[in-house]
Amino acid sequence: MADQEEALAAGLSGELTPAGHRLLARVYFADTDFSGVVYHARYLEFFERGRSDFLRLAGVHHTELADGKHGEKMVWVVRKMEIVFHAPAHIDDILTIDTRTASVSGARIFMEQRIRRGDTMLVDAKVEAAIIGESGRPRRFPREWVDAFMPQGPRS
Repeated sequence: MADQEEALAAGLSGELTPAGHRLLARVYFADTDFSGVVYHARYLEFFERGRSDFLRLAGVHHTELADGKHGEKMVWVVRKMEIVFHAPAHIDDILTIDTRTASVSGARIFMEQRIRRGDTMLVDAKVEAAIIGESGRPRRFPREWVDAFMPQGPRS
């Protein structure tokens, strides 16, 4: 039973790709508004899942940052987000959330994300995030993280 649960859990975080990270998610009733389409703010949650699982699979865990494993307690913060809505998602759709790192500069990471249903582009976003310490001041990205986050191939 434990082996089956581990096998199921292995797919929860999506997968690293040459371009970054890919995650699949189903649209549930709770994700939709009164008209039956995904409520606009829910896309932020899908994007957050994509970024968080990308970090997790790249070896950076939120809990380790919060526990101070890297010298001091740190957290991720989103500084800026630009979102373009192209088409709506509906209940029971299977969404593909792609996340890639465009660049890393000092304490900031610039990511590009998109949500598709099959070949149909639904939403894309440009995200600027940073790491801050307990004092609220930005902290530089460790060199090994930069290599882990940067794309190793073309965007798929």
